[in-house]
Amino acid sequence: MQTYDNIINGKPLASTETFESYNPATSEVLGLVARSTDVQIGQAIAAARKAQPAWAALPDANRREYLVKAAAVLEENAAYLAELVTREQGKPLTGPGSQFEIQACVDWTNVPADLELPVEVVFEDETRRDELHRKPLGVIAAIAPWNWPLLIATWQIMPSIRAGNTVVIKPSEYTPIGTLEMVRLISKVLPEGVINTVSGDGTVGRRLCENPDIDKIMFTGSAATGKKIIQASSENLARLTLELGGNDPAIVLPDADPAAIAEGLFWGAFINQGQTCACAKRLYVHEDIHDAVVAKLKGLAEAMPMGNGLNDGIVLGPVQNRRQLDIVSRLTEDAKARGATIVCGGNSIDGPGNFFPVTLVTDIENDAPLVQEEQFGPVLPVIRYSNTDDAIGMANEGDTGLGASVWSSDTEKAAAVAGRLDAGTVWINRHGVIHPMVPFGGAKKSGFGLEFGIEGLKALTQPQIISISKAEAA
Repeated sequence: MQTYDNIINGKPLASTETFESYNPATSEVLGLVARSTDVQIGQAIAAARKAQPAWAALPDANRREYLVKAAAVLEENAAYLAELVTREQGKPLTGPGSQFEIQACVDWTNVPADLELPVEVVFEDETRRDELHRKPLGVIAAIAPWNWPLLIATWQIMPSIRAGNTVVIKPSEYTPIGTLEMVRLISKVLPEGVINTVSGDGTVGRRLCENPDIDKIMFTGSAATGKKIIQASSENLARLTLELGGNDPAIVLPDADPAAIAEGLFWGAFINQGQTCACAKRLYVHEDIHDAVVAKLKGLAEAMPMGNGLNDGIVLGPVQNRRQLDIVSRLTEDAKARGATIVCGGNSIDGPGNFFPVTLVTDIENDAPLVQEEQFGPVLPVIRYSNTDDAIGMANEGDTGLGASVWSSDTEKAAAVAGRLDAGTVWINRHGVIHPMVPFGGAKKSGFGLEFGIEGLKALTQPQIISISKAEAA
């Protein structure tokens, strides 16, 4: 059985300890993965620290050229990497699945390569000129999740190195192979030490975050883990960008056309089997069109083939791991016990894989755990409302605020509602549609810091003011 090693200073590094990675559709073991020791974590950080000054000293145009080379490597290896993602994460190859994820990796590599970060003149008069320059921070610790294991790793890596930083990335212990293989491939076209990896469980992540040579931490994942990262970073006062998930509401106004919005709503909720931070996870539908919207969604749910994503025609895969499957099952069973109606789905599917069908739940109160907790799976509670103010109030309940959406035939009316929602991004007549040039980040306890575009790139730099006197030298 193949063992997947870490990449440190451009070379593979084996470990005396390994762990297994599984296929969530079949439960088969895919391979063994090196478990980083404390010594190896230190070696990875030291390699990044050693490489960073020379990398930062390169002309900006040269670093941008390296990113273009990395994007080409991703293109050349797209089929190989997509199959790894399907085997390890579970999303199907086609549709909004693994091939989509790898192409997005290419796009999120090329865009930072195109961005400009010019010197800004922040003040000037007859006596002085004050310029804002942007310098790299140093060594970035990146901790990637299991739901989009290559794409989110790309979000963390590429802007970081574009800005002149070096990176040590830890993939999720549930999906390490694809991320390790992506780094192995792109490291071949980068100078040694620019990207390094460590792998293992949360202990490895904690050791990485608390190291005094880490200058910034980027993390996407749960709020509980985010709090642990904040505690660990108190040792080194590292800067933080934390995307801590959400429980995104979608509000359907009474003038919406159920047939026109059904497909957008469906994929806004169930892309990647609902395992996306910015998926719609609770749906508020006006009573006038509630039944029609639910009927359209039910028709789509029952028509979508689910199974092993390597098979032809499959568009929905498994829940990635048993722990998450248990959460989805628990919340669904609680809804049943409260008297909610299961419109379709409702029970995990027997077999070796972690399959749970698309499940629509109606006749449920807003205070039910299925509504108030982020289920992060293929279950959508649908709450009937009669007054828009009430819908907005329910949507704003809770302590998360990553995304939200409003659906209406009247864009101006939808925009007025959108402005009243507590979320970092509010989409109108779509949900979760991100773009590499559009800043993305959460409100409330969905984290802090921005990613993507110019704002995301700036977040990976240290501003430096150079103040120039115009007075003649004495």
